[in-house]
Amino acid sequence: VGHRGGRALGGGMSVSAVFLLDSRGRVLIHRDYRGDVPLQHVERFMGRLAELEEAGEDSPVVEGEGVTYVYLQHSNLYLMAVGKTNFNAAAAFLFLHRLVDVFTLYFEELEEESVQDNFVTIYELLDEVMDFGYPQFTEGKILSEFIHTEAYRMEQQKKPPMAVTNAVSWRSEGLNYKKNEVFLDVVEHVNLVVNPNGSVVHSEIVGALKMRAYLSGMPECKLGLNDKVMLENQGRARKGKSIELEDIKFHQCVRLSRFESDRTISFIPPDGAFDLMSYRISTQVKPLIWIECKFDRPSRSRVEFLVKAHGQFKERSTANSVEIKVPVPADATSPKLKTSQGTAEYKPEEEAVVWQGKSLPGGEQGMLRA
Repeated sequence: VGHRGGRALGGGMSVSAVFLLDSRGRVLIHRDYRGDVPLQHVERFMGRLAELEEAGEDSPVVEGEGVTYVYLQHSNLYLMAVGKTNFNAAAAFLFLHRLVDVFTLYFEELEEESVQDNFVTIYELLDEVMDFGYPQFTEGKILSEFIHTEAYRMEQQKKPPMAVTNAVSWRSEGLNYKKNEVFLDVVEHVNLVVNPNGSVVHSEIVGALKMRAYLSGMPECKLGLNDKVMLENQGRARKGKSIELEDIKFHQCVRLSRFESDRTISFIPPDGAFDLMSYRISTQVKPLIWIECKFDRPSRSRVEFLVKAHGQFKERSTANSVEIKVPVPADATSPKLKTSQGTAEYKPEEEAVVWQGKSLPGGEQGMLRA
């Protein structure tokens, strides 16, 4: 989300007001930034929402009488941004989710009771996170340095930290560690669609670089990847050694101009844990665990399943905490389950048999009969 001196959040993002409503649609607290949406428009919101639900046209964006409502439901609350202009709905959703994160950091649980107990703090936060309908600061750690609880405000004079007036809004000044450390984890999910013949019709890898940084001062970090575009530009591309990354999304700390020019990820990291980037790789992936399921109906009231799971990876590797769900008819009763390894359980609420195993070594096969 944008900040003073930094990148703005989404073109066309200009919200008239932000509301917090209870589960019945009553206004608990609101902040009017532009003064062009009368309060009575918001009072008609729940009625308009009920009409859409009855018509089976539920939508997170509601329009009526020239006013656009963008809302999300959290616990027993509605958080809503309204406007008369054609503002960026996706940016508004991102802002509301960041608002939930900020309130949760302050109150631990965001619900009607915590809102009623913290009106003063919420008003102060709403003044800082948005200015004339444009998002400003939504980094909870930075906000907590100069917006405190009532007791702290009486004892301490507010002094905005440097992060508020500086372009680096995600990092506090004066950090000092005896031991400087950085931890980087690459977490990837493999998504596959297989047809009844056993052929993979679609496969992709969705990944994220998760970082934990405990560094002193304002460190400048650089990270290089075996990115296909970068290696081709440098004349170092070799078959099988480079990866074509798609749908790349960065944390706001990354200098986009630097990445676009030479594909170097340069950044001043936030303190602690954060997601540096996410990406997608469209490639032909061999299923790590191949599932074969045979279905038979020996009589009108009886079905039989034979499920085989084969680890298609190197023998020295092991898949841990393996879980396989086998959908079964909704009226299934009294299942008899037998496994060669692990445990299996029928879960009627999920209409499935869930087969779980602590581990599956590479090259080995497990079997389930139901």
